[in-house]
Amino acid sequence: AQLLRNMGLGPGMRLVDLGCGSGRLATALHNTIDISYIGIDIIQSLLDYAKTKAPNYSFILHRQLSIPQPTGSADMICAFSLFTHLLHAETYIYLEEAVRVLKPNGRVVFSFLEFSEPTHWDIFVQTKNAQKVSTPPLNMFIERCAIISWASHLNLALERFIDATDATGNYGGLGQAVAVLQKR
Repeated sequence: AQLLRNMGLGPGMRLVDLGCGSGRLATALHNTIDISYIGIDIIQSLLDYAKTKAPNYSFILHRQLSIPQPTGSADMICAFSLFTHLLHAETYIYLEEAVRVLKPNGRVVFSFLEFSEPTHWDIFVQTKNAQKVSTPPLNMFIERCAIISWASHLNLALERFIDATDATGNYGGLGQAVAVLQKR
């Protein structure tokens, strides 16, 4: 919640939270900032639970690679720990949709795993070891050069990357790096 506030989320804005899960972000924002919030996820029981924590917000069950919102309707779109579980092509499709749904100058803020982050190596090793004995959840690593390329092709401006180990402590708890892109 603090990260999004620092990236410009303010009163009266509309936020779309992709992969909102059980509503951790919604709970943190609810009753602290007057925004229009739409949480989207693929699991109804998680959405039902999120609604109990943030009853004034909207939650949508949606299982397609799209964002079920009108064109030019959102000030900010976020995806925390979502793209880490998707193939690169699927992530790109969501970013295409984000460009459609965002208002001019709107931002997309998302977390990602990267090999160059020392703390992420353990996730890779755990995934590799699990792969030897079962089918583990997908943990997809995205390198910054891929995000820069995607942004360029989508006419998004790269505002900044935030390291998973950001020394300021302002974004602690994410455990992943963050990309902030702005619609031109």
